[in-house]
Amino acid sequence: MDLRQLRYFVAIFESGTLSNAADKLRVAASALSHHLANLETELGVKLFDRKPRGMAPTAAGHRLHEHAKLILKTFAAAETDLREAGGEISGAVSIGMSYSAVKAIGVDLARRVLQEYPRLELALTESLSGATLVNLMASDVDIAIVYNPPSDPLLRTQPILEERLVLVGKREIIGEDEGPIAFDEVLKLPIILLRQGVSARAILDDANLLKKIENSAVLQMNSVHAIAGSLEAGLGCLIGTKLFMQDQIAKGTVHFRPIVEPELSRTLYMCELTSRPPTFALEAVRKLVLELIERAVSDGRWEANLVS
Repeated sequence: MDLRQLRYFVAIFESGTLSNAADKLRVAASALSHHLANLETELGVKLFDRKPRGMAPTAAGHRLHEHAKLILKTFAAAETDLREAGGEISGAVSIGMSYSAVKAIGVDLARRVLQEYPRLELALTESLSGATLVNLMASDVDIAIVYNPPSDPLLRTQPILEERLVLVGKREIIGEDEGPIAFDEVLKLPIILLRQGVSARAILDDANLLKKIENSAVLQMNSVHAIAGSLEAGLGCLIGTKLFMQDQIAKGTVHFRPIVEPELSRTLYMCELTSRPPTFALEAVRKLVLELIERAVSDGRWEANLVS
């Protein structure tokens, strides 16, 4: 198996037909068919079911596509990285961030990259932590800034900061009091849960407390805008951070109260795939992200404690 075979395989997989892949690669369809047959023989598996209207990937084909994307992306990054060694930093880096991280540093990160690394191609994706982690595992992003990732030998994780959670909602729901509210009292309220899918732990560090919240929730949503609208409409309250609903709190449409007995928190991590080799571009973006997060915390724009 060589890189050319993998490129041809990925083109067929993503184009759906031999003819479309041939047009894309400017290679004869017969040549693609020959290389695909050799690859299937070498691996001892069938990668596609040949159908009248195209090529349908088998389970083995889907698995190989995941590996091939990472291999080709890594090779391209290495080629660019070594070619530019000692010169101006260039190359493509994709980073996925949770909503809170984008809110705190997204614009600053884009500005700094444009100013300091004009030849670096930055792709910034915003999503909930669960979706961002899925994108990392699929090699769609190079770095993921997420909350409470699961322990996985495929991941290299670095804790960055810890945030305290508060109760957010309209005063008629969570009370006029500005003071703290006990966790047991929170569970009696109509909670709207930020649904995180495969990474539900992103909401809260403590799995047992999270289970109690899930059992008490009246609504589960994976849309930040839907949650904000529901809070302002008085449909329920949210356990989250002040930064998450900062705009609504500033407008006065919702109110927040600290949660006690116990206090609740979550930890933000920088995650990368252990199989992803470092590049100059990746190291530059990683350093910028950490610097901007530390500055946001020290300036008071992000109410959190840095994890040393």
